[in-house]
Amino acid sequence: MEDTRDSANMALISAIVAVATIGGFLFGFDSGVINGTVDGLRAAFDSDDVGTGFNVASMLLGCAIGAFIAGRLADVLGRKRTLMIAAVFFIVSAYGSGIAGSSTEFVIYRIIGGLAVGAASVLAPAYVSEVTPAHLRGRLSSIQQIMIIIGLTAAFVSNYLLAEYAGASTNQFWWGFEAWRWMFWIELVPAAVFLAALALIPESPRYLVARARTEEAKSVLTELFGPTFAARKVEEIQTSIASDHAPRLSDLIDRNSGKVRAIVWTGIGLAVFQQLVGINVVFYYGAVLWQAVGFSESDALKINVLSGSISIASCLVAIALIDKVGRKPLLLIGSVGMAVTLAIMAFAFLSGELADGELVLSDNAGLAALIAANAYVALFNFSWGPVMWVMLGEMFPNQIRGSGLAVSGFAQWAANFGITMTFPIMLATIGLTGAYGFYALSAVVSVLFVWVMVHETKGIELEAMEG
Repeated sequence: MEDTRDSANMALISAIVAVATIGGFLFGFDSGVINGTVDGLRAAFDSDDVGTGFNVASMLLGCAIGAFIAGRLADVLGRKRTLMIAAVFFIVSAYGSGIAGSSTEFVIYRIIGGLAVGAASVLAPAYVSEVTPAHLRGRLSSIQQIMIIIGLTAAFVSNYLLAEYAGASTNQFWWGFEAWRWMFWIELVPAAVFLAALALIPESPRYLVARARTEEAKSVLTELFGPTFAARKVEEIQTSIASDHAPRLSDLIDRNSGKVRAIVWTGIGLAVFQQLVGINVVFYYGAVLWQAVGFSESDALKINVLSGSISIASCLVAIALIDKVGRKPLLLIGSVGMAVTLAIMAFAFLSGELADGELVLSDNAGLAALIAANAYVALFNFSWGPVMWVMLGEMFPNQIRGSGLAVSGFAQWAANFGITMTFPIMLATIGLTGAYGFYALSAVVSVLFVWVMVHETKGIELEAMEG
């Protein structure tokens, strides 16, 4: 490892990380932009609540498929080329979502955007992990989570400014198009930058070795870490990859036992538990909690920016610690902390009621829920937010990394869709206390899962990962 520390070309590595994590920015932006366009969609397509809800949620369908396909494509076409395809999909989706003349057309473009989001969500951290030194891998891969939050916040700010200057999201703006359409078109700028920048960075050396392009891999590694390290690393990568066939989905099955490898179940578990703790629901309901303790609806943007700031600060703490204390301790701390804060929220909701869709809490219960919700967001972004993506990008052996990402990424987005769709049902049946109680219980179970199933990957070379 010493030659890695001494000879790493940090300028090039930093440039690669900066480019790859634009995918994370677009992930966040594409997820957040829809929030400001709901009124415009309803007016433009004359859709009811169910139709509007599906317009909003349709991207998640593409995300699960995109994550699965991208993981496999990355083994066939390469990490870089697959990310370039995702960048093109971001461009098509941004333009099409804004120009759409019907609900069906809009959904198609949003699903295309979902394919891009799903691909970026799994490939950006994996690509970063494959071109960075082991002793810095956790910190650099964690930047993906910060970029997701920055993208989300940028979408909120962009939506606000466009609606402010137009007077409302449904009002006409530049060139006679409504402001809500421009909310989508703004994404064309970072998406185009992403595509152009990807053309300037090298392909992953792990992929090149897997495709028997050894000299190209050695050239990339030499540029990244110097010739001595490159020669040794190529041999290590070759040893870690099956010599009789290229990576394939069936590699996830252990040849001796005929069962799915334990590392695959660990990846799926990490992906699913990140959603079972209810992060998307808490984000969605956060603004209502603020209103319940006396803040006006007009403060929503400031609240979103504050939440984004808390999230970024938490991620920065995680970046400072992840390569020092390790991944597993952060996950355990996060799970315990989220279990406590979610339980406080569930208990606070016992005194609350839903009146015309708005949460009504007593002052004390509202304050407790508010503090717990923000503490929960901080704990999530200190632990499961960045660490899950870091581990999925590094924990699989070279031979099964693409396939492992495909399955885990699909599971993550499927769980995301499931949690998003079941929250209204839970709300109508077991209420807020029951729903948040379920998320708290999931956090408790995640402690046991991490303790038993997750193995530390801090400082371990990718070629030494065991599956």
